[in-house]
Amino acid sequence: MSETSVPEPLAPEPVAPEPLTPDPVVPDSLAPEPLTPDPVAPKVDAVAPTTAPRICPLCEATCGLTLTLADGRVTAARGDRDDVFSRGFICPKGAAFPEVDADPDRLTGPLVRADGVLREATWDEAFDLVAARVRPLIDEHGPDAVGIVLGNPNVHTVAGALYPPLLIGALRTRNLFTASTLDQMPKHVSSGLLFGDAFAIPVPDLDRTDHLLMLGANPLDSNGSLCTAPDFPGRLKALRRRGGTLTVVDPRRTRTARLADRHLAIRPGADALFLAALVHTLFAEELTDPGALEVHTIEGGVEEVREAIREFSPEAVAPACDLDAEVIRTVARELAAAPTAAVYGRMGSSTVAYGTLGNWLVDVLNILTGNLDRPGGVLFPLSATAPAPRPAGPGKGFALGRWASRVSGHPEAKGELPLAALAEEIDTPGEGRIRAVVTVAANPVLSAPDGRRLDAALESLDFMVAVDPYLNETSRHADVVLPPPPPSQSAHFDFAFNQFAVRNQVRHTPAAVPLAPGRMDECEIHARLILAVSGSHGAPPSAVDELAIDTTLAKAVAHEHSPVYGADPKAVAAGLAGTTGPERRLDLMLRLGPYARSHGLGLDALRAAPHGIDLGPLAPRLPGILKTRSGRIELLPAPIAADLPRLRAALDAVPDPGTLQLVGRRHLRSNNSWLHNIPALTGGSNRCTLQVHPVDAARLGLAAGAPARIKGEGGEIEAEVEVTDTVRPGVVSLPHGWGHDRPGVRLGVAAGRPGVNVNQLLDGSRLDPLSGTAVLNGFPVHVSAGASPLP
Repeated sequence: MSETSVPEPLAPEPVAPEPLTPDPVVPDSLAPEPLTPDPVAPKVDAVAPTTAPRICPLCEATCGLTLTLADGRVTAARGDRDDVFSRGFICPKGAAFPEVDADPDRLTGPLVRADGVLREATWDEAFDLVAARVRPLIDEHGPDAVGIVLGNPNVHTVAGALYPPLLIGALRTRNLFTASTLDQMPKHVSSGLLFGDAFAIPVPDLDRTDHLLMLGANPLDSNGSLCTAPDFPGRLKALRRRGGTLTVVDPRRTRTARLADRHLAIRPGADALFLAALVHTLFAEELTDPGALEVHTIEGGVEEVREAIREFSPEAVAPACDLDAEVIRTVARELAAAPTAAVYGRMGSSTVAYGTLGNWLVDVLNILTGNLDRPGGVLFPLSATAPAPRPAGPGKGFALGRWASRVSGHPEAKGELPLAALAEEIDTPGEGRIRAVVTVAANPVLSAPDGRRLDAALESLDFMVAVDPYLNETSRHADVVLPPPPPSQSAHFDFAFNQFAVRNQVRHTPAAVPLAPGRMDECEIHARLILAVSGSHGAPPSAVDELAIDTTLAKAVAHEHSPVYGADPKAVAAGLAGTTGPERRLDLMLRLGPYARSHGLGLDALRAAPHGIDLGPLAPRLPGILKTRSGRIELLPAPIAADLPRLRAALDAVPDPGTLQLVGRRHLRSNNSWLHNIPALTGGSNRCTLQVHPVDAARLGLAAGAPARIKGEGGEIEAEVEVTDTVRPGVVSLPHGWGHDRPGVRLGVAAGRPGVNVNQLLDGSRLDPLSGTAVLNGFPVHVSAGASPLP
């Protein structure tokens, strides 16, 4: 993100990649045959450049871009000043869109494995092989013999939103793994338990709040998460300009922390203890004031929380947090005194040992101070494709552990199993073993714990399919690789992120560039994959969309609160706008959504508004959003109460004096493992270094620029030392998503600066038990000076 709230268009820094090391010897089983370049359309006389709007798909901020097009390709990108949500803001990732779109390492067509080698194939050959291998395997071993792995980029595409639920239904497997259990699953679980809906996630009302308490978040580098807000830096600066207060709780003095009124350098992993002490202070000093929320909260819930938090006084948690007890009290008092306030926690407080408890306490604080569902506090967004609101009343509720993983018995959460358990589900012999895997935009070899074990497990599969634009550390194991086209050749609509947006709005951008010859639309890839694995191989891809439309309409016309209640489903389907199945499905979702009647919202309306439609500020939605069995906020759910003794035990835990606590970090010019192959984004601070405090560096004999050895429960790695006082003593920081040094990977730029995989330090045994989320922050490591210079 830019440091200014209304930036000039940012030019990516030209950075020459370091010289590539010679290619290592590649085993035949992983080696791809040489690939031909993307087919080029017949050359025509050059025409004057044109422009097209495009929502940026490279992070959660969803900024509007204006793309410059010439000769059938994207030549430049700038912020769209007419975009109703982002109003011209752009960060370096958005400015690098042309390079991302034209990356020469993107696969141009499908690959299939023959005689142990990946070779180019036709689309028909690829889907024929999927159909020939997956369905017989299910028939012999059952649906759970197939595992599905969904990666983070799915939520950035139309296809990733519309088709994976249908793929899961077609395969009928319970072995679903996603990036959520490496990130935000604790928030889904706490919201499900509190509100009855795992997607009922309140977001801070950034533009109207008077006080923001932020934990484990660095939006000046991440651009925000579970809080979709273009120009997050500008919004934080506006908060301070209007006299508001920003408090940041983070073991690192991040760019966001430097902007704050107060920065608390907490010990990693102690966020839940800190939050519990804030709740304790509110009760002890009689500062609780739920206000209008009292009637929406289950009877006795507030008193139950008071009793459950009794032992977490500021004095009790101060040693574990390494914060002064009086400072903790001051934060609680300021929170209670603010006219409006919001507590917001993100990845640093989720991917820790007490992630679900911490996320629960975030909303307990918002409730006890009366700031939940209140302008200036935290509010529930209302997406244009959300179901139309229903009358308030009891719902089905939210349940955990409806089934468990085969090997370690990890309970499911939101229909998912921990991604950290994927390797053992493949490589542990016995009935029910996963024998085939379908990955969609996922790279768990780098993103999940113990990539070496998962590497070996994937190589042992009977069959693997990867929907991925690259041959990366995970997709290199696939028997079939199905590459979607570059983003400029796909339409865009934010199904996921509009659910977390700080302002209600809706935007849709068509493909800016026609599909190149030989390419297949991403939605068609997904539809044909569903047909291939479901036993319907050869049916037209449109059949998948038409079945989805028919199923949705059959329910909608029978639901008395639906906008099409009582209508003829065939007539409604016939009247849908759009020339493709995905467009018709989007139009249907808009017509069934909350703005259909008030705004006449549909696909045609979006097409007529290329820069989006503003639907207004967030507004209170209680009690209608509640789906708990009681129809109220269930303030102390049984699973939370049962996990609190584990947090109490942390009060007496004594850290090993021979270890340091490791935390990750974000880079403005990166997004997980995605963008390390883009030359324009490899400069600046986007480096894989081990940040160490000067005191620790001197004690351990570590020198800036020299290698350090880091040892954890899952293995040992080496990284270059960066000595800095931006990390607190006793803490080291290493970014995630690196480690691009495996054979058979086709990422030329990334291979020149491979970095190391921080998740190799973990063996997958450290999980938040309620959500199954891997502990990726606040775990102990041994650090020593490296024995040899790093390459």
